[in-house]
Amino acid sequence: MSLAAIANGSPATGSPFRQVRSKVIHGDCINVMRTMPKASVDFILTDPPYLVNYRSRDGQRIANDNDPAWVKPAFAEMYRVLKPGSFCVSFYGWNAVDVFMGAWKAAGFRIVGHLVFAKGYASSRRFLEHRHEQAYLLAKGDPVLPEAPLADVRDWTYTGNRLHPTQKPASVLRPLVTAFCRPGGTVLDPFCGSGSTLVAAHDSGRSSIGIELDARHHHTAASRLAVA
Repeated sequence: MSLAAIANGSPATGSPFRQVRSKVIHGDCINVMRTMPKASVDFILTDPPYLVNYRSRDGQRIANDNDPAWVKPAFAEMYRVLKPGSFCVSFYGWNAVDVFMGAWKAAGFRIVGHLVFAKGYASSRRFLEHRHEQAYLLAKGDPVLPEAPLADVRDWTYTGNRLHPTQKPASVLRPLVTAFCRPGGTVLDPFCGSGSTLVAAHDSGRSSIGIELDARHHHTAASRLAVA
């Protein structure tokens, strides 16, 4: 099935879960998004490299985590493929917020909210204990205000990073999908890692398109989605 077909969906008959279509693509997200139609996805939820040269306790690294060259072109393409009046939620590295903020604004996104996910543990310790994850809520155009806005401070569930060195929990992502993507819509994650966004979309009755550069993580995401 083509990316355009997934994004456009199929006629809404019966349960929305029967209409879910998902695709996981192995490749460079900038190149892949350039093949996608303009204004073809309803919501973007993504966890890009934080630009911190991350190395896990067992020595795993994240591709392009020490190279900011991809940030501006990636978010420019995200803005292009996102429908007007829609949202993007992007996690980011706090110590590279200037790079991310510059890319978001250059692409055309408006900064409309900030999310903090409080952890019950310290993921690392330096000058401070690091006990939260963070993401910005970005808007393309003027989305309709929600009747019941999400709280901007939210609980976190530890995944154990069993499938990816920075694995996000699908249970934490699911409320973002249901809040910011219309029922039956299409969610895009250009840095899909182990596929948590795609699982959250599937469980919420939304179609999804995931893109992953690392062949190992692409395989993991595809395997998870096959049994989601």
